[in-house]
Amino acid sequence: MPSTLIPTPDGLLRDGAPHLIVSGAVHYFRIHPEQWRDRLRRLVAMGCDTLETYVAWNLHQPAPGTTTFEGIADLGRFLDIAAEEGLDAIVRPGPYICAEWENGGFPGWVTGAPSGRAAGSLRLRTRDPEYLAHVDAWFDALIPVIAPRQATRGGNVVMVQVENEYGSYGDDLAYLEHLRDGLRARGIEELLVTSDGPARMWLTGGTVDGALATVNFGSRAAEVLEMAAEELPDQPQMCMEFWNGWFDHWGEQHHTRPAADAAAELATMLEAGMSVNFYMAHGGTNFGLTAGANQDGPLEPTTTSYDYDAPIAEDGTLTEKFHAFRDVIARFRDLPPLAEQLDRLGIAAEPAHLAPAEVPIRSVVAVRETERFTRPAPVCIAPPTFEEIGLERGLLRLSREIEMVRTTGADGAPGVAPLRLHGLHDRAWVFVDGIPAGIADDREDPAVVDLAPLAERILRGEPYRTVRVDVLVENLGRSNFGPHLGDRKGIVGGIWQGVRFHDDWEADPWPLEEMGAELAAIAAGGPALSADALSADALSADALTADAGANAVAEAAADALPVLVSASFTADSPADTFLDVSAAGHGVAYVNGFCVGRYWGIGPQQALYVPAPLVREGENEVLLLELERVPARLALSETPIWSTPNTD
Repeated sequence: MPSTLIPTPDGLLRDGAPHLIVSGAVHYFRIHPEQWRDRLRRLVAMGCDTLETYVAWNLHQPAPGTTTFEGIADLGRFLDIAAEEGLDAIVRPGPYICAEWENGGFPGWVTGAPSGRAAGSLRLRTRDPEYLAHVDAWFDALIPVIAPRQATRGGNVVMVQVENEYGSYGDDLAYLEHLRDGLRARGIEELLVTSDGPARMWLTGGTVDGALATVNFGSRAAEVLEMAAEELPDQPQMCMEFWNGWFDHWGEQHHTRPAADAAAELATMLEAGMSVNFYMAHGGTNFGLTAGANQDGPLEPTTTSYDYDAPIAEDGTLTEKFHAFRDVIARFRDLPPLAEQLDRLGIAAEPAHLAPAEVPIRSVVAVRETERFTRPAPVCIAPPTFEEIGLERGLLRLSREIEMVRTTGADGAPGVAPLRLHGLHDRAWVFVDGIPAGIADDREDPAVVDLAPLAERILRGEPYRTVRVDVLVENLGRSNFGPHLGDRKGIVGGIWQGVRFHDDWEADPWPLEEMGAELAAIAAGGPALSADALSADALSADALTADAGANAVAEAAADALPVLVSASFTADSPADTFLDVSAAGHGVAYVNGFCVGRYWGIGPQQALYVPAPLVREGENEVLLLELERVPARLALSETPIWSTPNTD
């Protein structure tokens, strides 16, 4: 059966008539399922006729032998809702998606340590037989969700992508052919496409016969159209990703783009007959710890918010950019007056929000004084990677005893040899004999934790002493793009102190996204910090290097980290809100047991989006696992909060 969309030198045809696609990217995995219909209706209101979504493999297969298409992973229901709202669908199943999503969509158990092979030896995105076996098994589960929903079978899927921006990674044509043929063999009849950067250097690696080539870009549309006429002649032209905004990394400025500038590029494309897909139409949220990272030197982790400065904001608000785009689209198709359309769709330009309010902090519990931190754990020969221990995301606690020996510095002062964390991916908190010794990260390798300032506290006047060393290792997000794709997390090289590596570490995984109820129970039953400790200005990571005798309260407060911070707010009825964590340090937040995401005082994001379905009438529980600084306050905001980052 022929596909619904027929490519011709003059453009796409549908039922024999010219067809121009105006599509918007909306990712089901970045939206609470109860808000899927609302966000898709906002896409319709902007003037789009098509929805585009990636498929996040690691969401659907979080562990070997486990496959789910339920809840936020119910791709079929999402596509069905889009069909009910009159939207065609473009599905981009990967297996690699980038998307600023953790590991580019690959499960950590795939990219980590394949059975019978050295860790990291699997050749991703190539014709490597073991990699293809994983992909084929995944597509055997996935494609039966997509194929019955094709337009040729009465559904709404009109286009399916082969891989994703492959020209920015490799040039294994046999691999692309395998994916193309596998989609066809599993029943995909609709138009196949590829998408790559807007120049020959990308297109030569990413295109394959039998799939329409599309391009991705955010500006200079007129120049791209000239390039396409030369490199992609005699075919319809489409921008598969019109980057009308951009994403944020922790520690960077918040990205924005003038609405008029983006709208002008859109007009150029549509006037030339180029189909377009907004990336993003609605960005949504990297709930939990699902945000990915880029890497060109030190890791650049992506924020929890994936607002993207999109026309439909993270909370669904219709922005200035929405109106600018709608005005352009209205030149090419009939659109009803916006107010009339919103009323018919049953949506408001601004969703309801809870009123701004303080969120009183009830208690603060020192995690290291609880059984969760001190319990015995299996011993590994060397510090295991997250992948080796079966931990996708979260924290990994490593513990063992080490004999510390007094050294003498050039000035005659007593010291202790530093700890050296080789191949640290990505951040670690080190505690020696219960004393916070410092925070290490990947800006140097090995990451060095200087113990000399703590020599007297560690040795207690003895020439040597055996002490317990605890290391909390954090995965800040696996790389989603480029040569570091598939890198492992943890301390990959080992822990060195003195003259040798130290082996035989207890390894206790903390899958934080699944630990909301457990951490709440610990917070309810654990030892709370005193009022004096909570009032100390130096209850922060800054106090870790303070003079031991300078401020006893500050020292005791710093020694308490990490902590669980319990708070609550009341709501008359469920509505959207933003949890203001601008006075907090670095950690993970939960609302009513759901992990809403990571926060970090370095900015730019200073408030976490809490969608209405997570809010309940009456009391709502807030819990922070705080690693660096107990917040002086928490609050609710009606709007996002962005700051100018301070990375000092």
